[in-house]
Amino acid sequence: MRTPETITQGTAARDKGRIGESTLRPDGTLKVTGEFAYSSDMWHEDMLWGHILRSPVAHAEIVSIDTSAALAQAGVYAVLTYDDLPTETRHYGLEIQDTPVLAHGRVRHHGEPVAIVAADHPETARRAAARIRVDYRELPVVTDEASATAPGAPLVHENRTDHHAAHVPHPNILHRQPIVRGDARAAAERADVVVSGEYEFGMQDQAFLGPESGLAVPAEDGGVDLYIATQWLHSDLRQIAPVLGLPEDKVRMTLSGVGGAFGGREDLSMQIHACLLALRTGKPIKIVYNRFESFFGHVHRHPAKLWYEHGATNDGKLTHVKCRIVLDGGAYASASPAVVGNAASLSVGPYAVDDVDIEALALYTNNPPCGAMRGFGAVQACFAYEAQMDKVAARLGMDPVEFRRLNAMEQGTFMPTGQRVDSPAPVAELLRRVKAMPLPPEREWETTEGVDVRALPGGLSNTTHGEGVVRGVGYAVGIKNVGFSEGFDDYSTARVRLEAVGGEPVAMVHTAAAEVGQGGVTVHAQIARTELGVTRVTIHPADTRVGSAGSTSASRQTYVTGGAIKNACEAVREKVFELGRRKLGPYHPAWAHAELLLEGGKVVTDGGEVLADLADVLGDEAIDLELEWRHRPTEPFDRHTGQGNGHVQYSFAAHRAVVEVDTELGLVKVVELACAQDVGKALNPLSVLGQIQGGTTQGLGMAVMEEIIVDPKTARVRNPSFTDYLIPTILDTPAIPVDVLELADDNAPYGLRGVGEAPTLSSTPAVLAAIRAATGLELNRTPVRPEHLTGT
Repeated sequence: MRTPETITQGTAARDKGRIGESTLRPDGTLKVTGEFAYSSDMWHEDMLWGHILRSPVAHAEIVSIDTSAALAQAGVYAVLTYDDLPTETRHYGLEIQDTPVLAHGRVRHHGEPVAIVAADHPETARRAAARIRVDYRELPVVTDEASATAPGAPLVHENRTDHHAAHVPHPNILHRQPIVRGDARAAAERADVVVSGEYEFGMQDQAFLGPESGLAVPAEDGGVDLYIATQWLHSDLRQIAPVLGLPEDKVRMTLSGVGGAFGGREDLSMQIHACLLALRTGKPIKIVYNRFESFFGHVHRHPAKLWYEHGATNDGKLTHVKCRIVLDGGAYASASPAVVGNAASLSVGPYAVDDVDIEALALYTNNPPCGAMRGFGAVQACFAYEAQMDKVAARLGMDPVEFRRLNAMEQGTFMPTGQRVDSPAPVAELLRRVKAMPLPPEREWETTEGVDVRALPGGLSNTTHGEGVVRGVGYAVGIKNVGFSEGFDDYSTARVRLEAVGGEPVAMVHTAAAEVGQGGVTVHAQIARTELGVTRVTIHPADTRVGSAGSTSASRQTYVTGGAIKNACEAVREKVFELGRRKLGPYHPAWAHAELLLEGGKVVTDGGEVLADLADVLGDEAIDLELEWRHRPTEPFDRHTGQGNGHVQYSFAAHRAVVEVDTELGLVKVVELACAQDVGKALNPLSVLGQIQGGTTQGLGMAVMEEIIVDPKTARVRNPSFTDYLIPTILDTPAIPVDVLELADDNAPYGLRGVGEAPTLSSTPAVLAAIRAATGLELNRTPVRPEHLTGT
């Protein structure tokens, strides 16, 4: 049997590396050499293969299901539908349990799971699924706000009982959050310039390279062991166990190798299906999605339509902002309510504006379900408000960067929600820094002779020859919250064990935090080395045998799980001192009176005197503690005014994009995408750089190429493959110079600030601004396609 426990055997990191150092990742070499074991690599000697039959239509009544032909196929062990589920709990969801384990009565979106099959070979399972006969009677679809809220519109969910239902004007509106502060109408009358705009944001996929996969192994005690690639082990557990009819302690979950996430693994995919088949057959079940299945197997970024109005005085001060943001949540709730809260509360951007009138809402439609993705509601808003800032600056005849700096928030500024920003908010400084970076040299376009075609718009297609190529430069800045918000009990748990092994002190760190590629395993070891003064640190595989660490999302893990590890290490350290005082205190008064530290494997005083080797103090004893840690509490936004201290921390990033556009062919080459970002404290500078460059590249993809195309008449996905859904490759990715600012947040562990999401916000509007500067076109939709630039 090959599982994560025998693959990783814990990650032992002997390299020296404390907080603030660019420590190398223990899994880095394995990943670049192809030796790292991902969840799709797991196997068990007698395992079966699972497969999911999905709906080919977006909205239909299920008239009948006939599984007899599938069951008759050789090698098939089980075929399950909704009627075969073992308990009355047959729905799940992150917040609202509205998603059926298998469709019952009707399907609500293209690709919805209808039946599951277990067989002795993956191809046998696929062929058996194809033999299941489902009789569908197609129903009308709702695909946008107009069709979803029209009189007599089909209801995506009838008889809603969730806590949002009583507060929305139509059952197809999942959640609505207004924010009202000051008097935007009166402020508009004082404005010398009023600029409005309507914007559209496409549906983006997380496009992680490792497909959904997992291995469920039935246990002798009637439970199940699930090895899975996920972002949030305990949230999965909370949803899985009731459907199986098992107590949570009989559903044992272990994180397996995760090939990227970006929010797409926060919801369940095949977890329940694999467990159901394992318990039904009594055999281990492995499920691995192909790319086509993956596009239907996870949520996507919400497409959005946004309406904005900005007012300003002639001297460049913003007077007011009005906006309305409509997010398409698709067929099921997922994380949409929280995305609405983010979109609303961050909709004005990192600017000081006293008078606002904001409305954000999410729809239920028959489009694919949408939920968490890097940036989480703030991305869509940033695209629109930054386009507005450029428009207002142009109307006033002001430099767009200076206009932004004039209106930039700072520490002490009040958010539209009435929350005071109580940590550094260096928005103006980030803009100054990114503008001051050297520009890439201009190219000579009289001839392309001797020019590497990869540097031209169109790249290796060799279509651009220099004619009609124009350079443009654009700027943008964004604001993102860090951590879970609106009163959510956001905490993490860490278990730390310290013992002497072979005469050397060794620390073990055990959390349920999902390592999805962000480098958490590296930082966790760095924290333990820093706090315990040891060299050897082992990272235990993440599982549900330790308390919850929450989700690897919302830029929160280094803050919250890092805080939990720091807290647990501090408690272990105090136990070491207590042990030393008991054993050695009578022989040296410094044990009782001096400030004690752990450094270099020794107990020392703050004056540098060595009192004992840490291994000698420990002897045969091990100190093993498991503790929870929470950040400052937040509170829900008022349902009517949106006022409240809803967020625990904010992060900021600014971008400058340099593009070259072939205006005749509509082709764009992003030459450079510079970024300045405040990270509070860089715990691992190399990892910080990777996060900023990775987030920037994901924003670049949204700007010029990435979009899931959904047929507006049928709600069917047209491009569920990497052939037709394009993501940036190394040839598309420009130079990304980064200027890191470190202004500590005194409320956070080590003063750190969540890093991963902020660069995804401002990179997209910066690229759009640069394309507008090059072409003179308004470009109110993203991603930009060639036909938008040529008018064809």
